[in-house]
Amino acid sequence: MMRVVLAQPRGFCAGVVRAIDIVERALEKSGEHVYVRHEIVHNQHVVDALKQKGARFVEELSEIPDGALTVFSAHGVSQSVVNEAKTRRLPVIDATCPLVSKVHSEAKRYVAQGRVLLLIGHRGHPEVEGTMGQVGAKVHLVSSKEDVEKLPLARDIPVAYVTQTTLSIDDTRGIIAALKQRFTDIVGPQTSDICYATQNRQSAVRELCKVSDLILVVGSKNSSNSNRLREIGVEEGIPCYLIADGSELDPAWLAGKEVVGLTAGASAPEALVLDVIETVKRIVGAVDVSQMDGIQEHIEFRLPAELRA
Repeated sequence: MMRVVLAQPRGFCAGVVRAIDIVERALEKSGEHVYVRHEIVHNQHVVDALKQKGARFVEELSEIPDGALTVFSAHGVSQSVVNEAKTRRLPVIDATCPLVSKVHSEAKRYVAQGRVLLLIGHRGHPEVEGTMGQVGAKVHLVSSKEDVEKLPLARDIPVAYVTQTTLSIDDTRGIIAALKQRFTDIVGPQTSDICYATQNRQSAVRELCKVSDLILVVGSKNSSNSNRLREIGVEEGIPCYLIADGSELDPAWLAGKEVVGLTAGASAPEALVLDVIETVKRIVGAVDVSQMDGIQEHIEFRLPAELRA
């Protein structure tokens, strides 16, 4: 009988739960459409479910009617977006993940100290664009150790670094080491500031790789943390695929496999994990489903004051 082993932890993190809760409560509060700038989280199933409840997703504030209740996504936005909303007097509820907001605060503090800011992250990611637009100063984006060498900065200039939250300690270790070798006056946040959910899910996948013949990661193609989970499986030498749900599971992947490891990105709901399990059952018959031992996450983030009632 084929075994399906579930990673622990997997799926929704506290920031995603909070963001979805904000949109749902905002819809209840407004009694009509709520406009969300950018996908609230990077998962199409989540976005589609919120659309059915009345949420409308836009890329620019110009697409939002005057006076309409507006929500900023979990990834955060630049200061220019905040200012535009104020100018238009749009009622705004900010669903930015508190850990992303913490990065914004750290970045501003470093700039206020007179340091040149370096951001470790992926170009084009909404969180990176939001962080770079929050600082009010030039930000140098670093995505690799090669980027470190190309920085047009003197070796002794005071610098500081912050990181995209969907990167883990493992993801950033090499780049941070290169930065510390490159600059003589450099500071950065403690490793405890790294997003707990990113680190926990990546560590769980590494453990999953030790017992699996195949890894399936449930998540959207545009989800940074889900893509990274797949990459870790590949790095560990295990066939690993990123799928949105059970419909994308290729039966050929299961041929000859005894143990299938299953996890989900931080923006993927547990219902999609269950859907994949049911798909495996339809393909191979009965399966034995178990869950690995792992970290139990109990973190919760408070809702904005206007939605707590």
